[in-house]
Amino acid sequence: MSNINDIRRFYARLMAANAASSDPRLEEVFASVPREAFLGPGPWTIIAGNATFMTPSADPAHIYQNVLVALDADKGINNGEPFLHAMWIGKLAPKPGEAVTHIGAGSGYYTALLATLVSPGGTVAAFELDDQMAELARGNLEAYGNATVVQGDAVTSPLPPSDIVYVNAGVVAPPAGWLKALRPGGRMIFPWRPAERVPFAVMVTRGEKGFACHPFMRSWFIPCVGASTADTAAKIPTREEAARSRSIWLIEDRPPDGTATAIFGEVWFSSDPVHAGGNG
Repeated sequence: MSNINDIRRFYARLMAANAASSDPRLEEVFASVPREAFLGPGPWTIIAGNATFMTPSADPAHIYQNVLVALDADKGINNGEPFLHAMWIGKLAPKPGEAVTHIGAGSGYYTALLATLVSPGGTVAAFELDDQMAELARGNLEAYGNATVVQGDAVTSPLPPSDIVYVNAGVVAPPAGWLKALRPGGRMIFPWRPAERVPFAVMVTRGEKGFACHPFMRSWFIPCVGASTADTAAKIPTREEAARSRSIWLIEDRPPDGTATAIFGEVWFSSDPVHAGGNG
């Protein structure tokens, strides 16, 4: 009979290896946070491609793989791909004492990982728009005293000052408020979906002179309500233009110029790095 702790430990080793992070704590948190505690009672519905099927039993060994687990199949909400989240969290490199805002927290599994990584002294504000999912997350995160669940709209609500903004819902562009919430040296990862055929994950870092950005992989997430459709005045990028983006600007700080790869509302993307040009 397999020992669930051994299974969880092996899963954590795979997550850390895929993340290629220099922080040994990443493996430790994937080993210590029980994924099954955030999925509801088993057996569970696994999503593979366009197919779904049930695990053979409620043995949690079945969900310690790189598999999507449905949380609310009717709404298209799942627990996310662990390899992807391990990589993204590794890139963000959360440190003890940092403040994290998690947008699209779902049932709270990755919130719990983040809360553990910023302990001691750090906090996580977890926004979840779906009221039932937020209530579930609130119960699941009771053991994590530094995590607070906010049932509300992170697009229209003010975000707390943040060292990390972790976005798990697709947007045509990050709202200006998300960029302003980043402290100096702050990092944000968000799924950028400016067009149907342009799905990128983007890493943003706030430096002294602006917001550097790096589209680093393809990704797809459930759309973010209120920030997933472009207005008619938007400049929508091709895939090539999106991939060339190297900085994000608030229009109030710098009007769009010939380097613009995309323009949405109050923000625009540039092919210029933040250190280049008179404004950079």
